Amino acid sequence: MEEVPSVKFERPVKMKVCFVGDFAVGKTSLAERFVHNRFRSAYVPTIGTQIMKKQFTLANPRGKGMVQIDMVIWDIMGQKGFRELLNEAYFHGTRAVLAVCDVTREETLEDLNYWIDSVYKVTGRIPVRILGNKWDLRHMLKTDEADIAALAKKYETGYNLTSAKTGRDVETAFYALAERHIIEKLAASKGHQTEEIAATPTEQSRGMSSVEEAT
Repeated sequence: MEEVPSVKFERPVKMKVCFVGDFAVGKTSLAERFVHNRFRSAYVPTIGTQIMKKQFTLANPRGKGMVQIDMVIWDIMGQKGFRELLNEAYFHGTRAVLAVCDVTREETLEDLNYWIDSVYKVTGRIPVRILGNKWDLRHMLKTDEADIAALAKKYETGYNLTSAKTGRDVETAFYALAERHIIEKLAASKGHQTEEIAATPTEQSRGMSSVEEAT
């Protein structure tokens, strides 16, 4: 087996992540759960774009020690009338995407084809992860796990069944997305560090450091 050279991260790794999906699927709630570890039961639609930031550390996948990740999370309104306003400015610089559906609304899964393809038109094929959100309401299920898995297979990626309310798999989803981004960047750079490389999580990894919300 070819030996993989050790990579040393001298500075924080920056990573822009965009949420996509229809209105009221829980994009903002997922971001707030990850960044602030909170959940608001009242639905407040996102107007325009909301940006959150979180710094956390993960285990170095190609060396010793920990790596600081500076993640910027972009969340846009999901109303269909807003789709035509999407342009390169929103997706420019995006390194990875979280595509969210509401498991109690079947059409929100179908619409992820549109959202993901819209991203790819600007960024090319970047890491994407499918989230079947509101799993705490699975007694009202309209989209089952097999449907979500089929869409994930189509885009050659993974998926999570999440709940912003309970926190189920939210942190796992963010870390898994970062892991795929890092692996692809390491492969593209043939083991040499680049500014865009991030770290892969382990079971011992802990999100920490400062947390802030952009204005």
